Parts: sequence; C-alpha cells; structure tokens
Amino acid sequence: MEGEKGTVCVTGGTGYLASWLIMKLLEQGYSVHTTMRPDPEHKRDVSFLTSLPGASERLQIFHADFSDPNGFGVAIKGCIGVFLVATPVPLDFGKGESEEVVIQRATDGTLGILKACLNSKTVKRVVYTSSASAVVFNDSGVDVMDESFWSDADCIKALNVSIGHYFISKTLTEKRAIQFAEEHGLDLVTLIPTYILGPFICPNMPGSVHTSLAMVLGDKEQYNLLINTSMVHIDDVARSHIFLLEYPEAKGRYICSSDIITIEEMSKFLSTKYPEYPIPTLESLKDVEGYKFPGVSSKKLLDSGFNFRYGLDEMFDGAIQCCKEKAFL
Repeated sequence: MEGEKGTVCVTGGTGYLASWLIMKLLEQGYSVHTTMRPDPEHKRDVSFLTSLPGASERLQIFHADFSDPNGFGVAIKGCIGVFLVATPVPLDFGKGESEEVVIQRATDGTLGILKACLNSKTVKRVVYTSSASAVVFNDSGVDVMDESFWSDADCIKALNVSIGHYFISKTLTEKRAIQFAEEHGLDLVTLIPTYILGPFICPNMPGSVHTSLAMVLGDKEQYNLLINTSMVHIDDVARSHIFLLEYPEAKGRYICSSDIITIEEMSKFLSTKYPEYPIPTLESLKDVEGYKFPGVSSKKLLDSGFNFRYGLDEMFDGAIQCCKEKAFL
C-alpha cells in the first residue's frame, strides 16, 4: 500500500543518516524504497529498519551497489523523490587505493543513479547528500563560508590525511552531479551537513559520532579533528532533507550546521556535563595541533523557512545515551 505522500528512495539505508531519514519519512507518511549492498549469505541484520513503525507496510529493501549503478533502477522505479545519501567510503580510508580509483567509483556510481532517476520518468527531485568537506578546504582565508565556496584538491592533499581521497571524491562528485543535473534538466539540490551527532538506530557507532565523542572515548588520535568543530543534530539533518524535497523553491546547495565549538570549549562543556568521564583537561590539550576548520553559514537554509530544533546538549546527550545502550561506553 502506498503511503499518503507517495514513494521515495533512500540509497545506503543501513548508514547513520539514511536509517534515521527512513524513520522520519515513514513517520511522515511516505512509502520508502531503500538500497543496500548485496548480502548473498543473508548475514546482515536489518531488523533495526524492518522493525520501524510503518516499515512492514511501507518499506521495501533492494540490493544495489555503486560498482553496478544499473541495479538502482529497480529501487527508483515509481518514486517521486530520491535521497542520494550513500557514498562509497574508500576502503580502509584510501590506504592502498589510488585517488583516481576512489573518485571514479564515487562519480560513476552517483551518475549512474542520476541516470536511473531520469529514466524513471517519475522522479521530481533528487536531494544529494554532500559534506562540509566539499566546502571548507581552500585558501580563501575567510572565517565563515557559504555555499559559494568549494574545496580545492591541492589544499586537501596538503593536509596529508588518510581520508583525503574521500574529501576530494565528495567535492568532485558533488560538482559532477550538479553538472549532470543541469545538462539533463534534472531537479537536484544538494545538502551539505557538518559533523552529524546525536542518537543512532544503526547497530555500529557512526564515524562522525566516534570523532565527536573522541574526548569521552579517550581516542587521542582524533583530538586534532576537534580544533574548531561545526556540528548538527542527526534529526535536524534528516528533517532538512525532507524539507528540501518538499520546498518548491529549493535550488542549488544548502549548508546544514547549527553549532560550532572549539576544542577548549568542548573540554569545558563535556567535563561539566559528564563528570563521570575522564575528559582531557585544557592543559593536556594545549599541544594538540590540527586543521582549524572555518565556520559555515546555514543562512540560505534558514532563510528558506527551515528551523533547527536541537543544540549541543541534545547532540551529546543523545549520542552518549545511545552508546551506553549499545555498550560502546
């Protein structure tokens, strides 16, 4: 039975954002098709999706892989909207894989899905999930960036980080997606979230949650990523996706970020709020060196009528509570 709002497709349904987005879509009356990588031995537990309210009537799971984007056509057939959330993360964050391989897989897969959207004849809009990593790595020197900024591959390479291939692929793939949509008359908008934090229904701890909770988890190797952190609650990111699907005037890129916190502010915030954890002191953090990410502006999204509902308290409370329940803490 089709949901009252019609059928939409969410790619990469087992991920942090995609699974939360599926839950919100079902809550709001949509029928949902979602894709996940083939599981020939049926070992993957997807009960966290199939047990969602409304899932038994309005959720269908399809198997598809970025290496064969033709497989997405079946899942997209009959859909009015597509949320292109899935992205192929470099195997082992790019170690052993060339930059060209990582980028080729991401762009080919994304363009293949966009072609399936065109061929469907039913898809009215595609919402593509980009990343702040496609915006902030450049030599502009400004403190706050909007949607007109793009990351520069040379600046990313100069950082010499293992996940650099991923940052470059997110940047180039978003550009290619926008170009393809313009050339073929496909209605595509892109959403650009910063670090996503909050509760999660997927079984594994999401990467952005792990990084954001590095001080709570005692993961010193990630402290250098927290020098100046822009963050947004998972529920606000999911709601903003649905907002952009439904907002008639949506066009172009939209940054989605509600808060920014420095490493010093995070230490004070966490030690006051969660005294039961051995949060590193300001003194112990003074030698931490890392890239100071510039701030980003969500003005365009807010001016369109969207409102953030959650702040840092809810982000950290939700994430820590979830980690406790799932025995990660």
